[in-house]
Amino acid sequence: MATTLADTIWTELAGVDFQLTTVDAGGVPTRSLRAGAGEPVIFLHGTSGHLEAFMRNVAKHAAHYRVHAIDMLGHGYTGKPDYPYEIPRYRDHLLAYLDAQGIAKAHIVGESLGGWVGARTAIDEPGRIASLQLLCAGGTVANPAVMERIRNSTRTAVTTDDVALTRARMRLLMADDADATEELVAVRHAIYHQPEFVGNIENLLCLQNMETRLRNILRPDDLARIDVPTLIVWGRNNPFGEVPEADAMHRNIKGSELVIFDECGHWPQHEQAEKYNQLSLDFIGRNRIG
Repeated sequence: MATTLADTIWTELAGVDFQLTTVDAGGVPTRSLRAGAGEPVIFLHGTSGHLEAFMRNVAKHAAHYRVHAIDMLGHGYTGKPDYPYEIPRYRDHLLAYLDAQGIAKAHIVGESLGGWVGARTAIDEPGRIASLQLLCAGGTVANPAVMERIRNSTRTAVTTDDVALTRARMRLLMADDADATEELVAVRHAIYHQPEFVGNIENLLCLQNMETRLRNILRPDDLARIDVPTLIVWGRNNPFGEVPEADAMHRNIKGSELVIFDECGHWPQHEQAEKYNQLSLDFIGRNRIG
């Protein structure tokens, strides 16, 4: 899709009352964009990502719900404590954020790593999750080639101050290069080159180490324990996981729904925002907390 003025982050939020603030989540300063009113919907991004991954979704969801898009632990402009970011750490940070916001129960939308964290939270703390969306979610396989691709493309873009490497990392996510807009590239490049982000990159990439990944992986018996309403959305051109991976999630999570987007990579919520937004709103609407 061609990038136009209407595709920028600020025009996506035009007319939307929102707050972009820092929340103390269990002692971790956490960047949070909040908008709308009603039942809480929490957007969680992927590895080395940030809340801007959901800018094409905030306004549509905020028309009906209280949206929270956050930078996860060690990511974006959120605090970067010096320890490896394994899945229980992310889960605990998410729960601390919910507690800080006085949220007893929320709808969780997790893309890639965010889906892994959302699924783990639904397994361990099902009472806190009203519904779960897994958008090209990670965490169910350990593919060395994919892990190397994520690790090397991210580390190279972070440790080399060349915007072309950040652009290549962003384009890796998309079926159409145009969806990796220059604005998104600039946002990610600035995040990648914070001194504390550079210094913390090995903690952030620890799940791309085989031993660490296997310690955190979601196995079929783990997925079988998810008993909250679950929607799985997958891109047919996802560079980090093929459709059979989504099929297996669907089989293992009882009662889950699976939707495959054609001509779509790793960011279905962004690449096909109009289609995704309606799908998401319909799903959340069928699974209201009240």
